[in-house]
Amino acid sequence: MLKKIINDRTSGWIAKIFLIAITSLWCYWSMGEMYHEGWWGPFYIRLIYLIPGTAFLTLTLAGIKWPKVGGWLIIVIGGLFTIMFMDIHFVDGKITMDRDMAGFMVSGPLVFLGILLLVEARNQKRRIARGWTPHPKWWRRNIWYLIALAPPLLIVIVTSIYSLPIVLTRMDDGERGARLIEGNGVTLIWAPEGPGWNWRQDFGGFPSWNMVALYGVPPVGMDDKTGYDWREGEFATEEEMAQYNLCLYLSADGLTLESEPQNIWRMPTVDDYARSLARHGINAGCVWQGEDNDQMDCEILPDKETPLWAPDLDPIYYWAAEEYDAREAYFVSYNGWVNTAHKSGGNPRHSYRCVRDP
Repeated sequence: MLKKIINDRTSGWIAKIFLIAITSLWCYWSMGEMYHEGWWGPFYIRLIYLIPGTAFLTLTLAGIKWPKVGGWLIIVIGGLFTIMFMDIHFVDGKITMDRDMAGFMVSGPLVFLGILLLVEARNQKRRIARGWTPHPKWWRRNIWYLIALAPPLLIVIVTSIYSLPIVLTRMDDGERGARLIEGNGVTLIWAPEGPGWNWRQDFGGFPSWNMVALYGVPPVGMDDKTGYDWREGEFATEEEMAQYNLCLYLSADGLTLESEPQNIWRMPTVDDYARSLARHGINAGCVWQGEDNDQMDCEILPDKETPLWAPDLDPIYYWAAEEYDAREAYFVSYNGWVNTAHKSGGNPRHSYRCVRDP
């Protein structure tokens, strides 16, 4: 009898357990990123970050309620993920797909779980034909729904208890001009809003590290530069960042870009950012230990607050002057993390802010 039950229900159990686990991970990502990246601007911005977790929860509940419908949905979505993640191009006249395996590792388990749900749909139909009926007790009848909903609900509660007090008490004095920041061994003036801070481009995003670094290479501006095609692996270097960066062309008031270098402003280093991070007007006492240390050592947790950040705008990362290697450069997060990103890309939340000595 036990063997029959196991054989009859194993496929459904496996599919539901793994779907619940995957859903929980996506809910954790959604909530974490909403509070980390999405807490700015109109309220719908926050809701965008909840789409992945909500979508997987919907798929899981659909798979529990209607195994056949849920199974096919998961198979189709898994297949679309596979196609999306494939990177097909030619190398030396041969077709290569560098990311086909990476895409399959993301979508393959979903397809497998969808197949298991289809098997469960068949087994469920057979059980009903043999006279099976749902359990009379409500909690037993809905146990899988309860198990599926419990982790996301717990994640929402725990992440909100931790993060809501932080984002709701952010300090914003409304000033977007040049700001003097003192403390932690530095005294620096940070550029006002304009070409030296959060300068959005025609394509809708902020300049990449490469664009900022090569601004002064003729012709001066943000246009593509001859000999620097990132698709061919041609990137600006740290030395070129120091020689040609956009900040060098800022006027003394930081509001306009001149045609010749003014050599007043510069791109900040990771250490400049670290020593200027603050929370509630108090310097966070952060120190960066070097490239092998992803998180700064801080006396208090810094946050996305004025005078260094603009809480109502989307950037949560600032490019630094240093490069990590030939392809990647450093950036700093408002909460004291240091990481690297592709010099020609980066997250859409990447920006920069020029700085100068008083």
